[in-house]
Amino acid sequence: MYWTLELASYLSDAPWPATKDELIDFAIRTGAPLEVVENLQAFEDDEEGEIFESIEDIWPDYPTEEDFLWNEDEY
Repeated sequence: MYWTLELASYLSDAPWPATKDELIDFAIRTGAPLEVVENLQAFEDDEEGEIFESIEDIWPDYPTEEDFLWNEDEY
């Protein structure tokens, strides 16, 4: 399983919080690449109906605005 910004971007509009099955359904309905669905299916079902609160629950290294060095005073 691997994530890239491009693949994760397909889940940016997902209906958070969501279960694994809801995310897979969302990815299929929105036409996400097969890799996105395969990555979601690779999650083990530790708990039945485990809820993911955000993309960070799926990809802990997902970059946030804090990761970018924007100087808001310049814009």
